[in-house]
Amino acid sequence: MSLESMSTKLAIEQEKKLVKSLRRSDVVLFIVAAVIALDTIGTIASGGLESLFWGVVLIVTFMIPFAMIFAETGGAFPQEGGPYQWVKFAYGRLAAGIVSVLYWITNPIWLGGSLAFIAYEAFSAYVINIPAGSAGDWAFKIAFVWVAILLAVVSLKTGKIFVNIGAWAKLIVLLLLVVTTVAYGLKNGFQPLNLGQLAPSIGGFLAVAPILLFAFVGFEAPNAASEEMVDPAGDTAPSIRRGSLISMVAYLLPVLAILLVIPADQVSGVDSFMGAVETVFSVYGAAGGTLLKITAVLLVYALVNQGSSWMIATDRIQAMAAADGTFFSGYFGEFNEKLGTPLRVNILSGVTSTVFIAAAMTLVNGSVAAVFAVVLTCAITTLLVSYIVIVPALMKLKRVYHDVPRTYVVPGGNLGFQLLGGIVTIYILIGSIASLFPGVLEGLFGISYSFEDTWGVTQVGFEIFTLGTLGVVIVIGILGYAFAGKVRAGEVTDSSND
Repeated sequence: MSLESMSTKLAIEQEKKLVKSLRRSDVVLFIVAAVIALDTIGTIASGGLESLFWGVVLIVTFMIPFAMIFAETGGAFPQEGGPYQWVKFAYGRLAAGIVSVLYWITNPIWLGGSLAFIAYEAFSAYVINIPAGSAGDWAFKIAFVWVAILLAVVSLKTGKIFVNIGAWAKLIVLLLLVVTTVAYGLKNGFQPLNLGQLAPSIGGFLAVAPILLFAFVGFEAPNAASEEMVDPAGDTAPSIRRGSLISMVAYLLPVLAILLVIPADQVSGVDSFMGAVETVFSVYGAAGGTLLKITAVLLVYALVNQGSSWMIATDRIQAMAAADGTFFSGYFGEFNEKLGTPLRVNILSGVTSTVFIAAAMTLVNGSVAAVFAVVLTCAITTLLVSYIVIVPALMKLKRVYHDVPRTYVVPGGNLGFQLLGGIVTIYILIGSIASLFPGVLEGLFGISYSFEDTWGVTQVGFEIFTLGTLGVVIVIGILGYAFAGKVRAGEVTDSSND
């Protein structure tokens, strides 16, 4: 299939509304805002030193290869919609349409579940107490979602300012934790670490792999807005290099800091991050309480911005999919003339997030921690499943379109690219199986696995929630393609793809 492949009239019309506003520094901060997931740092730390060990291993064997293959592809194929376009070029519209829905739906689930819940926990515990399950609880989480959506609705020229501020807020929070941990340790002593716990095990790997894989993906997010970059071909690879380096440090040092002040068996994904901050801020004396509140507010804003940065990316992918004839009538493919943003998909995302908040708060039994874990697993599942197609699509593009100019080339040429892509795919398959079918891989290795002790919900309830969600999403993708025939009928040759 040639890159002179067909694009629809509707898609070309939308591309004319796009304004180039993302410079290299903006793309780097976009990666920081999207990739560094504050809500997963505590979850990683809950695995103790072994999780830290696997974190280092996966950075070397997964994050770096992932960043490299996406850096090359993003610079070589700088079309708006990024991953949707890459899968379309490799496997056609139907596959691309299903993948775009899987990739997109992750973020309303994540925003309305994981991010809203952890933001509520931080705000209620350290700023203003809001009783769980109260009207205030509902209002906070719903407001959280719609503020994130609003930041995605505004023009990218304006929205990138909030993304940049959010990225810096996130880095400030992480820096405060790490620096203050050093001061705390020098004054009070650190939590003793048993280096024997660094010893790796298959069970430990399977327990933490899905979370780590989810945390270490997303370097391609800015490519959703490739045609809104000033120089997508030249800026993609350098931005991903810088973003990946910042991400490595931003994950490993805070996890180590948490483990230095809180015993691993007392770490939980919901409150351990701010719990560690609260512990070490005692070195500031009377000012510690005020600084803690400020940090909690910065954390909440960083979480809002994390959600909005992903919405900026994934809503564009879904809108371009709709404009290209793979998501129903094309109604969701319209970009707002004034703002240059996919307003209709933005609103759809907000509604979806709100519905998911209601489902997460009313339909899942168990404690807040159990709900948090299941919600996060749902988000991990849909995202990782989308990469099962996206990464092989990148590998095919490398083989078939090897003569397309590339400003960055993975070392080793085609062989090196295929090798790294294969490694990444294997990891994603492991993470997907571990997310969809907890306990299965453990059983293959003879590892004891207690489902209810691990998740706090029954296995039947868990599988209904995760497999049901995944099945519905795939059906939506198929139906979206089936009902978009009229949009595809308006197909014309798009010379901009040459």
